[in-house]
Amino acid sequence: MQQHPHTSRRRTGRLAGLTAALAAVVGLSTLTGPGAHAADNPYERGPAPTESSIEALRGPYAVSQTSVSRLAVTGFGGGTIYYPTTTADGTFGAIAVSPGYTALESSISWLGPRLASQGFVVFTIDTNTTLDQPDSRGDQLLAALDYLTQRSSVRNRVDSSRLGVMGHSMGGGGSLEAAKDRPSLQAAIPLTPWNLDKTWPEVRTPTLIFGADGDTIAPVSSHAEPFYGNLPSSLDRAYLELNNATHFTPNSSNTTIAKYSISWLKRFIDNDTRYEQFLCPLPRPSLTIEESRGNCPHTS
Repeated sequence: MQQHPHTSRRRTGRLAGLTAALAAVVGLSTLTGPGAHAADNPYERGPAPTESSIEALRGPYAVSQTSVSRLAVTGFGGGTIYYPTTTADGTFGAIAVSPGYTALESSISWLGPRLASQGFVVFTIDTNTTLDQPDSRGDQLLAALDYLTQRSSVRNRVDSSRLGVMGHSMGGGGSLEAAKDRPSLQAAIPLTPWNLDKTWPEVRTPTLIFGADGDTIAPVSSHAEPFYGNLPSSLDRAYLELNNATHFTPNSSNTTIAKYSISWLKRFIDNDTRYEQFLCPLPRPSLTIEESRGNCPHTS
């Protein structure tokens, strides 16, 4: 029997309405469910961020840690892996972090649980020797990432295509070396970095450089600022100079460093544009920020 065209349209309309309503309900539950991800970004992890959530000492994920003996690895000096305990959200992006000249892993260990609780696997490492230079530290950061993704006990929790590097002082210089040597890295964050090489035209990794206005060991005028200025102008890059800070400010828990590092790592390792609001427009000078520079809006 042939349907009347108006009847057919009404049924089609009701069906479309039901479909839209169902989609709305599903969408609502997806957005409000724990650990839910946006359908258009499979790498998104955790709830929508707020100023307070990225400034908090701990993010939404419970964190476990495991020690890695230097005797069990080659190419670096072992360290500690911090990771979200849940497996419900699939894999996470990962970051390796290097200490500076003469320093041990303990000097940058605060970053482990702070970043991991926001939805990353974080490997804070010791170097082969405390006197290793930036180029060696860059190689060691990459060796640590390779161990993390290929041999570690948490390798199944890591997305090997979404990796980044951080480091303090010569470790910060090392993070630039690592980014130069491995363009597939998604993010680099040098913290009051030191390196004799001042030009980085080879870097293709989105890079956020922290300087300190009171740094007398790696003065920003001869380290952090020229590093930033000699990155490719087309690169997603940023420079944030800490106010009333020293070379060693990154060695203890710091809300400004954490806030913008989390935002940078989320934006470029997780492709999570929900964090763009904290990076662009650029942070204004404040009690903790001397100045900032960068390319906005970001294009990666």
